[in-house]
Amino acid sequence: MHMIGSAQRPLVIGTRGSKLALTQTQMVAADLEQRGLAVRIETFVTEGDTNRASLSSLGGVGVFAAALRVALLEGRCDLVVHSLKDLPTVEVPGLVVAAIPARVDPADVLVARDGLRLADLPAAARVGTGSPRRARQLAAARPDLSLVDIRGNVPTRIGRVRGLGTRAEQIGLDQDRAKEDLDAVVLARAGLRRLGVEDVATDDLSETILPAGGQGALALETVADGLAAEEGRILAQTLRIVDDEPTRLEVSAERALLRYLEAGCAAPLGVRGQLTWENNATELLAGVLELRARVVGDNGESVEVSGETTVLLGTDADQRDFALAAAEQLGVDLATELLANGAGEMANLQATKESGTTQS
Repeated sequence: MHMIGSAQRPLVIGTRGSKLALTQTQMVAADLEQRGLAVRIETFVTEGDTNRASLSSLGGVGVFAAALRVALLEGRCDLVVHSLKDLPTVEVPGLVVAAIPARVDPADVLVARDGLRLADLPAAARVGTGSPRRARQLAAARPDLSLVDIRGNVPTRIGRVRGLGTRAEQIGLDQDRAKEDLDAVVLARAGLRRLGVEDVATDDLSETILPAGGQGALALETVADGLAAEEGRILAQTLRIVDDEPTRLEVSAERALLRYLEAGCAAPLGVRGQLTWENNATELLAGVLELRARVVGDNGESVEVSGETTVLLGTDADQRDFALAAAEQLGVDLATELLANGAGEMANLQATKESGTTQS
């Protein structure tokens, strides 16, 4: 028997083939190698990579995760690196998100021609985004803009902004240069930072657009039985170290809200958890977890809710589970408040059915 991650049995990490997905996976692989594991990367093609229809028509961001999860279950890889916001909130039997590394700033940013900020864009400026969440929040702030539904990886989207075609090629535009037909696009800061091109951002939109649940975070998913087996012991120990507790608490609250509302990619819903740690008199690590959520309707009407809970983090599993339960309950509480304030009718959201199905 060889340990997973040994030279005789390298850890096989599955990923999509986009520039950002590969970059993120290479970052995770490098970290695991520094921790002593032997690693090999395997690339898989998902429906979201080959079908150019809008994400909402394909059923949400789950189209990026499905093929990778099948590869895990079939034993073609041992670990998958997802962008957490692309991962449906309902778990797949047999799989577990074993680690969520510390996330990058989850804010959305504007990438505009001539260094323009959102307030500087002229009326009728063409702004590209494929996200209903971004589109509705942006339209609420600037109803005079012309929003364009777009698809494609980060270099492709940057390449559509007037004057930025060359920059897109520099970071790996994997097709002929797109027509530079947009004044701006909206992207996640985390993706730009990981690709080393954060400087193309011209405005921070964190006060204008609440991000997607889990945005900026990575999810390291694997087969639960593999971690429990003797050959997975070192991998399990390593992933426990990689897992970042503050990030997991934040995204657990965000995803609990999404799961309760059955809200996937097509939902015009933004949510942001933020944890502030403090040392209290008992020397237990304590923190305040704040959560905000916003739903925007077709006509710019919106419902926004916020709340907070105190979490105590100890060293044993029971204390960890208690903190996670508090985070998830905060998400459920705010989801209930959204529904009570009419967000369900506004955005076609609903409480989770007993079956536990999702539209993600």
